[in-house]
Amino acid sequence: MTENSSQQPASNPELPTSYAPADVEGKLYERWVERGYFEADEHSDKPPYSIVIPPPNVTGSLHLGHAFEHTLIDALVRRKRMQGFEALYQPGMDHAGIATQNVVERELGKEGKSRHDLGREAFVERVWQWKNESGGQISGQMRRLGEGVAWSRERFTMDEGLSKAVQTVFKQMFDDGLIYRAERIINWCPRCLTAISDIEVEYQEDDGELVSMTYGEGDETIVVATTRAETMLGDTAVAVHPDDARYQHLIGKQIKLPLTDRTIPVVADHHVDPEFGTGAVKVTPAHDPNDFEIGNRHDLPFITVLDERAVITVPGPFEGLDRLEARSAIVAALRADGRIVAEKRPYVHSVGHCSRCKTTIEPRLSLQWWVKVAPLAEAAGDAVRDGKVKIHPQEMEKRYFDWVDNLHDWCISRQLWWGHRIPVWYGPNGEVVCVGPDDEAPTGEGWTQDSDVLDTWFSSGLWPFSTLGWPERTDSLAKFYPNSVLVTGYDILFFWVARMMMFGLYVNDGVPPFGTIVLHGMVRDEHGKKMSKSFGNVVNPLDWMDKYGSDALRFTLARGANPGTDVPIGEDWVQGSAKFSNKIWNATRFALMNGATIEGDLPPVEEMSVTDRWILSRLNKTVADVDAFYDDFQFAKISEALRHFAWDEVFDWYVELSKTTFFAGGRPAEVSGRVLGEVLDVMLRLLHPIVPFVTEALWTALTGRESIVIAEWPGDSGFRDDAAEKEIELVQQVVTEVRRFRNDQGLQPGQKVPAELTLTGTALAPHEAAIRQLLRLQPAGDGFHATASLPVAGATVALDLSGTIDVPAERKRLTKDLEAAQKEKAQATGKLGNEAFLAKAPDNVVDKIRGRLSKAEADIERISAQLAALPQS
Repeated sequence: MTENSSQQPASNPELPTSYAPADVEGKLYERWVERGYFEADEHSDKPPYSIVIPPPNVTGSLHLGHAFEHTLIDALVRRKRMQGFEALYQPGMDHAGIATQNVVERELGKEGKSRHDLGREAFVERVWQWKNESGGQISGQMRRLGEGVAWSRERFTMDEGLSKAVQTVFKQMFDDGLIYRAERIINWCPRCLTAISDIEVEYQEDDGELVSMTYGEGDETIVVATTRAETMLGDTAVAVHPDDARYQHLIGKQIKLPLTDRTIPVVADHHVDPEFGTGAVKVTPAHDPNDFEIGNRHDLPFITVLDERAVITVPGPFEGLDRLEARSAIVAALRADGRIVAEKRPYVHSVGHCSRCKTTIEPRLSLQWWVKVAPLAEAAGDAVRDGKVKIHPQEMEKRYFDWVDNLHDWCISRQLWWGHRIPVWYGPNGEVVCVGPDDEAPTGEGWTQDSDVLDTWFSSGLWPFSTLGWPERTDSLAKFYPNSVLVTGYDILFFWVARMMMFGLYVNDGVPPFGTIVLHGMVRDEHGKKMSKSFGNVVNPLDWMDKYGSDALRFTLARGANPGTDVPIGEDWVQGSAKFSNKIWNATRFALMNGATIEGDLPPVEEMSVTDRWILSRLNKTVADVDAFYDDFQFAKISEALRHFAWDEVFDWYVELSKTTFFAGGRPAEVSGRVLGEVLDVMLRLLHPIVPFVTEALWTALTGRESIVIAEWPGDSGFRDDAAEKEIELVQQVVTEVRRFRNDQGLQPGQKVPAELTLTGTALAPHEAAIRQLLRLQPAGDGFHATASLPVAGATVALDLSGTIDVPAERKRLTKDLEAAQKEKAQATGKLGNEAFLAKAPDNVVDKIRGRLSKAEADIERISAQLAALPQS
């Protein structure tokens, strides 16, 4: 049927009576690491399979988003390792420029110091000290989750090798004219005192004010509105649409700018929407990205009115005021001057905040370093269009193209001390020299290095190949680049994925960094709400792992992982997954105690019972389904297929149906014991990538072999027995229907009831003992009186419920159910008979109604039979 493993069997260790994850998980993980199961050999003849971890911040700790993403990656890598691939799960961390610098600066603040008290060199040393002592706690938490990463290959975006890669790429791009320095509008944090990327800006609805005011005098008055009155001090124009008849007489004229001694022009620009507000907008080119573009088009002056801390710098009564203080003071001055036309408070609008410190960001004109992205983005788009890289799910391709086809140049400089310092030196006579890793930096009087560092995304964009030793042509790079798959959240498709694509194609001769991009959604709470500290619904995954075990958390997360969609999770679901682990444990213990074994070949099919052949057929179909789902990254379907097979088919049906065989002993019990051993062996190996700990403990107990981590992935033997599957389906129908009837009567599950089974002439006859066992049915003895007769699956089950059933009440209940089913049938039949409805209704709606009709007809047949089975008196 299937190969178990080439590992040598040993004696089966005895399993404890109950599963205690805390007693199992830590010991197993350390054993895996000590034995080197997760390491990857670049000199191996095995085919490569490689995935990089999206590097978590060195300041971070494991959150549910990490646990979710890492579970999916780990499952893919574990399966490929079992399939015979040289599998590399590459670990590492990101230096997280702003976040890490903020952490250390807060620590210094407790000592009454700032980074400037230490100086740049001493401050950077202090950050390294913090990183070595306190950073990276997430590595230990990843071990708790059971991640099979190659720890010996762990990298850090500021380590020597990756720093060399960063400097090499910068130099190459600088020489190719793809990196330049220019003044542009950037996102500026007045608290962190640095430019920040778009992904580091969080937008939220804030209460502000919308002030409408007049510029100009007399007939040359024009009304503009703003939520940032303080920026008016930097206005250098008012813009109107060129076709707006209201302002034709003003276009080209100079008008008075209030509170200043300046006049500014009225310019015509197609960017202005004449239908919005007054159709006139103030233009502050140094403090707004749209105004910056208007300023360039009309050759307007760029006047900066706020310094790096968002304090007014314009000489006069507002100089030295914070932007919010200045806003109130300027509005008051305009009001006193009779310039205010309208004020709206509160005015709710979307405002950007620094994701690190929550300060309102300030669009600001600044001299920064930029990447010219157009040729890089074109290549990144073409790689997907040409099929070199596939995005899963495919519908996410549109979002990817919308982004890469409309990329603006990327600001890569940050005004920080922690990070990769820009390798550019400025000379005393205006010289600019970019230094590569093998170059000597200029020395001598007047030479200084640029004080900025690179955006963290610059170094993390090199991650798929810098971690493998690039720019050196290492054996690891040759073996594991390009990566096989990238698994990451759709929320950083634009910021991280696009950058890796651009860099990978640029430095590796057009070879993309990975073959497939698998995008997953965000983890949300059980109500589908975003997890946030402000909502009070953030969960520490370590708490759930402590309480229920790491496997339970992993299985819950995998069960919710539908491609590209968000994942709701609640504690009840984790608790349910823990019950699944316990079910596997208890059922395997039962199996081992009743002769389940993997010793020797499977018995000939002729010796197997129908039940044996049924479970082996179902097993191989499950293997095929799981493989297909893995190849399509359908983790939720993988998990559901395995849960259904293990819990429902193996434990609730096969084991129960086989109990009479096991209890009877003899050759049939030996045959079923070997079949059960085979089923458990394959099932545990299928489950292992998602729930590694419990499967390791059980599989080694079952097989006596070294470790399931290095076991062979099951293959589909092709064995199918449709006849056996149909026969057992009949048994399931009988048991399910009678159980439902018993439940409807209020009988306890273990309550025994006398019954007479008429199975002659059906495929059910050989299963009478099992059916009676499953349904707690006693033989029909003397005095048996059938009070209910259930025809099902071609057989009849007559029950004596004397004293346990209220016949009139039951007849009333069934009659009511029958009427409801008949009404449902009539409604469905009416809609399906309406030609006008059928012509307009979508196919899926029509199919749904046909399904309702089919179910109603089946219900009518079933309920009618139940009514007929009830005694007449």
